[in-house]
Amino acid sequence: FVPPPEMSPQPPQPQVRKNILGFLKSFLGILRILQIVFGAGLWVTIASNKYEGSIHFVLFVAVLFWLLTLALFFLTLLDKQDLVPVLGGERWLLTNLVHDVAATVLYLPAIGVMIYKTDRNSFCNLELYKHLCLYKVYLAAAVFACLACLAYLLSAIYGGCRKCRGEQTVI
Repeated sequence: FVPPPEMSPQPPQPQVRKNILGFLKSFLGILRILQIVFGAGLWVTIASNKYEGSIHFVLFVAVLFWLLTLALFFLTLLDKQDLVPVLGGERWLLTNLVHDVAATVLYLPAIGVMIYKTDRNSFCNLELYKHLCLYKVYLAAAVFACLACLAYLLSAIYGGCRKCRGEQTVI
């Protein structure tokens, strides 16, 4: 007795694994991972220390785009962008491009805030200074913000080039 084809066990589909590995090895996949790492580094550095004033804006930008980038990353990784209403499907490349441009534009003032705060706290960068000094924290956050902005800028340029060539897919 041979079971009908609909009852026989189906082997795992290697196409899904190939798509996942293809995205992870792609330029955009590597940039998305870097954006997630640098964004997390930025908001963890800020949130784990005392902050006030305009640093709230930097934290907002970092957490917002970290969460949005995670969503874009996993939707693309799992090839589920067609399930996103209005923004998915054939508009997915444009959605990614708009996300990257918005992130780049909002990270620029965040970098400015971090540089300003770092400069304002440079006085306490002395060995004998005994009080709480946030200079090194702000400096590390400024570096993370610059790296994240660079990753988003590269991603925006890459997506823009693909869009100008008339391509519809992210990878």
